[in-house]
Amino acid sequence: MNLDALQSLLQAISTGEVSPDQGLEKLKYFSFESVDEFAKIDHHRLLRTGFPEVIWGTGKTPEQIAQIMLTMASHSPVVMATRIEAKMAEQLQKQVPNLIYYPVARICALKTSEIPLIGLGVVGILTAGTADLPVAEETAITAQLCGVEVRRLWDVGVAGIHRLLSYRELINQVDVLIVVAGMEGALPSVVAGMVDCPVIGVPTSIGYGTNFGGVSPLLTMLNSCAAGIGVVNIDNGFGAAILAGQILRTANRLINK
Repeated sequence: MNLDALQSLLQAISTGEVSPDQGLEKLKYFSFESVDEFAKIDHHRLLRTGFPEVIWGTGKTPEQIAQIMLTMASHSPVVMATRIEAKMAEQLQKQVPNLIYYPVARICALKTSEIPLIGLGVVGILTAGTADLPVAEETAITAQLCGVEVRRLWDVGVAGIHRLLSYRELINQVDVLIVVAGMEGALPSVVAGMVDCPVIGVPTSIGYGTNFGGVSPLLTMLNSCAAGIGVVNIDNGFGAAILAGQILRTANRLINK
């Protein structure tokens, strides 16, 4: 149940259109709802944080994910599951009507109503290389499902810095930048030295042996001498998108005060 729906319900109870008993029935699962014995759905998260609970797909069966999605569908404008491989998506689409699959991002989404836009603000997403695309697309699709306008710029890493420099106008037009990089992870530092907006670094596990599965770019980003960089965990495109959405949501709230 989103904020508008809750306000409408309370208004209907106050005017007598909905009885207290009917209102109680609608609010019964307002905070959380159990799905068999394996999940407890946090329906209240949309009101608290601005975005509904998201399903982590790894380790769950198709039947579990389908049950969770169908339970969430009546409460949220969008139901989203991450880290869903193609075979799993095929099974889910047989059980969940109108399910959309984004193969590069490995995200399944069920849109139950129009996704409200956050408001003003654009998020730019950059990758150092093409191999970073799965994480970057997870970021982009998550941001779009949050109601954020997204602009993509792929394969502009520091090994060919002229590629990035040729897009200076584009990166100066956005309000939050998410920079996805593996190998040594230097791209966020370069970008942060060029712009006046928040930069979120996303280290990826792409790289040779001493990349240590993403630890090297993670440490590079944490140790950046450029100011204004926040860093999320390795391959956590989802977390970067949610953080960018929260930054824009806060900015819009301040503007509208």
